[in-house]
Amino acid sequence: MTITYLPLPADDVPPYEPWAGEPEILAEAAEAGRRAAAWIRSLPAAPAPRPVGTWLAGALPDAVEAAMGSLDPAQCDRMGPDGRLVEGNGGVDAGTLSTLTVVPCVLSDADWLTPDQHIRLLAVASVTTGIARLLADDPGTAILHGLVARMCATLDHATRPDHPGLAMQFEHTVRHER
Repeated sequence: MTITYLPLPADDVPPYEPWAGEPEILAEAAEAGRRAAAWIRSLPAAPAPRPVGTWLAGALPDAVEAAMGSLDPAQCDRMGPDGRLVEGNGGVDAGTLSTLTVVPCVLSDADWLTPDQHIRLLAVASVTTGIARLLADDPGTAILHGLVARMCATLDHATRPDHPGLAMQFEHTVRHER
């Protein structure tokens, strides 16, 4: 004899209970996203109008700000009512993620930016999508063990105006490893 458990009806799904410290972490992430977006908007404009210049000045900072402001640990991976895995998005919609994931592909067209600025833009896009994925995969660990807070600190570090330059640090490290 085989016993098969039927999935619970949708109205029997327990309500989401926030993790300890979640509101503070999400507020910190939203603020880090606003600072990163402001840094992107402060980058030099293209010397002549170009699609990538318009994108860097508008769509990309808007996507960073939207992603960091919409993070939602309740949108995590879970089992659907039919017993199938529902992949979460951490609160970030597919369009916003698409804008962030195209950053490595378009930076070669932003030749007026310095290598340091390219690296910083890559870091911003990577950290932003990484935080959403962390919250989608395991929100409890990401929040309770400080992973989101550390990634927000990384985002702030990458966009600090007084930063000595990530490209210079990378070049220095490469030279000393030889």
